[in-house]
Amino acid sequence: MQKTLIYLLGFFLLSGLSFAQSEKYGKDIELTEKTLISEILANPVDFVGKTVLVEGEVGDVCTMAGCWMKLKSDKEGEIRIKVKDGEIVFPVEATGSTALVEGTVYTIEFTQEEAVEYLKHMAEDAGKEFDESTVTGPMTIYQIRGLGAEIY
Repeated sequence: MQKTLIYLLGFFLLSGLSFAQSEKYGKDIELTEKTLISEILANPVDFVGKTVLVEGEVGDVCTMAGCWMKLKSDKEGEIRIKVKDGEIVFPVEATGSTALVEGTVYTIEFTQEEAVEYLKHMAEDAGKEFDESTVTGPMTIYQIRGLGAEIY
């Protein structure tokens, strides 16, 4: 009898832990096939306009409005997930967690001046220093417009 109670208690504790640690944001995820972040980073032009499902460790999260987070690649690099301010709010506490995100890959073209302003803003959000002399020309970035996410 005591053994049975111990097994039941263990089962309920483990079941509760697996359900309690997952948070959903935005729309329900519909895609089932994941795309590796490294594939997107290697050939971003091939993915522009496509809706993808990616998974990775959460690096940085916007500390001002929770309107973006960066997911680390399965290899090198990371990709930024951007949402409309207030539409989805990613918690800063998600840093270090794993996220599953569905969204559409898009591109932004910056002139040199726009790139300086963008990178300066990103550095401020992250509480980091920024050296304008590191921007030597126009810049193109690829991001994912987040539609739905699950952080666990």
